[in-house]
Amino acid sequence: MRGRCSVPSLPSPCHTLAAPHRAHTEPTDRPHTEPTERPHRAHTEAGAMALRKEALMFVLMLGWTLCPVQPKKPARCPATCSCTKESVICVGTPWVPKTVPGDISSLSLVNGTFPEIKERMFAHLPTLQLLLLNSNAFTVIRDDAFAGLFHLEYLDLRGNRYECDCKAKWLFSWLKTTNSTVSDVLCVGHSDYQGRKLNELASFDSDCITTDFTVHQVLSYHSVSVDTFQYKNDVFVAIAQPSMENCMILEWDHIEMNFRSYDNITGQSIVGCKAILIDDQVFMVVAQLFGGSHIYKYDESWAKFTKFQDIEVSQISKPNDIELFQIEGETFFVIADSSKAGLTTVYKWNGKGFYSYQSLHEWFRDTDAEFVVIEGKAHLVLSSRSQVPLILQWNKITKKFTPHGDIPNMEDVLSVKSFKMKDELYISLTRFIGDSKVMKWNNKQFVEVQALPSRGAMSLQPFTFKDRHYLALGSDYTFSQIYQWNKEKKTFEKFKEIYVQAPRSFTAVSPDRRDFVFASSFKGNTQIFEHVIVDLSL
Repeated sequence: MRGRCSVPSLPSPCHTLAAPHRAHTEPTDRPHTEPTERPHRAHTEAGAMALRKEALMFVLMLGWTLCPVQPKKPARCPATCSCTKESVICVGTPWVPKTVPGDISSLSLVNGTFPEIKERMFAHLPTLQLLLLNSNAFTVIRDDAFAGLFHLEYLDLRGNRYECDCKAKWLFSWLKTTNSTVSDVLCVGHSDYQGRKLNELASFDSDCITTDFTVHQVLSYHSVSVDTFQYKNDVFVAIAQPSMENCMILEWDHIEMNFRSYDNITGQSIVGCKAILIDDQVFMVVAQLFGGSHIYKYDESWAKFTKFQDIEVSQISKPNDIELFQIEGETFFVIADSSKAGLTTVYKWNGKGFYSYQSLHEWFRDTDAEFVVIEGKAHLVLSSRSQVPLILQWNKITKKFTPHGDIPNMEDVLSVKSFKMKDELYISLTRFIGDSKVMKWNNKQFVEVQALPSRGAMSLQPFTFKDRHYLALGSDYTFSQIYQWNKEKKTFEKFKEIYVQAPRSFTAVSPDRRDFVFASSFKGNTQIFEHVIVDLSL
């Protein structure tokens, strides 16, 4: 800021440029000449006035130009510090000095009592080259704590009791990228890192990055199953609604970032909608409890599904699951029939339509069918109300499924789902009474990995988001549980409780780099949960 100054005392322009003083004289008896002299006198006085104004402006401008700027008052050295021209040393101070004398290059804070180093705490000292923070009381260094120190060459953090938890993630990352020389930062906590150097740790992601499932959207209708498919870069969801007699097709809205209604297939007690994509065609298998099941085809000109083919009532009387698979480039689907005289049937695409290809077995009240590849060979696992799960293997010569084995001691299984972790094959088996099981293939058979208490469970669905493996266990009697796989313990651990009335299925859907789980409900609203990443260091 410019200091106050006064204009130098100079002779007034009026004294240097005014006309000579004329003495007052009495009028004479000379002939009267005033009319001829007044114009000349007025002109002379106007010119003199203009000259006086210009001279005054010149003097004022000259005064301001020559006015010296007063230097700002130097800041005092803080009471708890000692200062020199280039350095400040403070002992036992409860704060970082806000004002220091001059542009210092070195600041030393020893035995300070401030509890943390806040964001941009030293930004008011941009000329610092040495920052010595020895043996202070702070245990936390906030994000961007050293922002603004463009010339920092050395940072000393020795002697501080530093907690190496999620709050240390920023400092950990900064140490990896800074060009400054930084002393070793020893961790006093937490227990896993005690006594170790912060810059030698591998990563904080396992401790500081977690996930959560939050409600993204609620659909005000009941449902029993959900399927998802992609068509021309768009993501769709097909929801079976038996009470409303609909197969509701939803589309992901890339602008509104939610799922919106796209089409609706009506029927009678629809329990399953399964999309089949063949070349550029989309078919929808609609399984019904009454009136037979049907196949619909998407008509792009009308932007809706129209009936394409019927499925014989005599073959499928009580469909419970639809499973799609491919073998040797051929497209198949199987419908599990849960009626007492049910006939679980495989259908095959022949280029023009789907026809009955193989009846697997009858009288077993099949509840689910799962296609798995075991050691390079195609298999079907059928769960049943009346027997243990049956394993069928594809015979490459006869081009049919033949019995290959079973899964012992697992009676009354409602559903079976397969998944992989690190190229190892697992299956989940759901039971309404007793424990549900997670099993693993060990080159000869499926062996138990973990039992999960599951009274009232109708679904145990595996899914994977961003290299994290989950199981959703839906229960009619209590809160549904989401389990997460623990890599070290090699078991699924309880992760989150969610409330869904009478859940029947959990389906993972991933549009626009976002991850969702559709939770169908037989008695309440269908809910859409979003899988979100949570950074505990923020």
